Amino acid sequence: MSKDVPHDILTRKRIRIEDVAREAGVSITTVSRTLNGSGYVKEATREKVLAALESLDYRPGVVRSTVDPETTEERIICMIVPSIENLIFPQIIKGAEEYLRKHECILSLCITEEDPMIERESLRRMRNQGAAGFLICSAERKDRHLRILRENQVPAVLLNRSTEEEIYSTVSVDHFQAAYDAVRYLIRSGRRKIAIASGREELLLYQERLEGYRRALMDAGLPVKENWIMRDISGRNGFYRKTIDLLKDPEWPDAIFCASDPKAFVVMRALQDQGVRIPEEIAVMGFDNVEISALVEPTLTTVAQPSQLIGETGARLLLKQIQYKEEHGVLPKPSRTVMPTELIVRKST
Repeated sequence: MSKDVPHDILTRKRIRIEDVAREAGVSITTVSRTLNGSGYVKEATREKVLAALESLDYRPGVVRSTVDPETTEERIICMIVPSIENLIFPQIIKGAEEYLRKHECILSLCITEEDPMIERESLRRMRNQGAAGFLICSAERKDRHLRILRENQVPAVLLNRSTEEEIYSTVSVDHFQAAYDAVRYLIRSGRRKIAIASGREELLLYQERLEGYRRALMDAGLPVKENWIMRDISGRNGFYRKTIDLLKDPEWPDAIFCASDPKAFVVMRALQDQGVRIPEEIAVMGFDNVEISALVEPTLTTVAQPSQLIGETGARLLLKQIQYKEEHGVLPKPSRTVMPTELIVRKST
């Protein structure tokens, strides 16, 4: 057997395009159009085809392996991130890239814009191109496509995100505890009426931060007012209008905990445009400690997470996964690495 070709590709039954069409209940032409990105395919049909591609583990042709320990060729590691506009992700990318470069790996970056379909397709394409492993900041809370990767013994590590099942190793902070501690700080500072600018609850991390907020209030004997929970349904700039609407309530909150720094910046702008003094009338707290949080006025109190270290740690764990699979033929058991957070107190509280 050639050492350049993974054993599972040579031994498993070859999946043909006809098999995919049968699984999806569509024509071969439709499958071909979906694969090539040519011609019109309805979105619902495209999703059926992509689900069939994942389920059958369709891979067009044999791709040269990049994980052979005896080869001098650099390994390709694919990193899936939802955005580079959110400033925590460039730091995560930097940590991973610097570590991988030292270990003769090439980092290939895929940006999904929080679109699960783009995420799944990026994973499939990079597998076909011979990626040795994946670093994933998943856009999905449900993990069907990740389960399929695991079943096919594809090395991967989840960064700063988690899913409902512990299928893959994760490197993240304790989002619940970090949010709980942040809100408790506001309470100890004398704030008793605390609102929240929450994130998309499709993402488990935002659900956990929301639950940390709720629990902190309940443990302090304070009410959780549903109309003070601003939910993200229209992008981060939607919080500008939501914050103004919040001020129409006869009873104002005296603090707003924001589930990310970018949300906090928008909330602060809305308050300032309405003549609200920060923190004298309403305190504002963020989450992430992106660089600009120390430059806005007033400077933002926030929860710092070690983004660059998260990327570096994830890359190190991924290379260990790849090595373990080379030696044992299977992936190691998933692990959970919890990174520390730190409350950075500045002028906004």
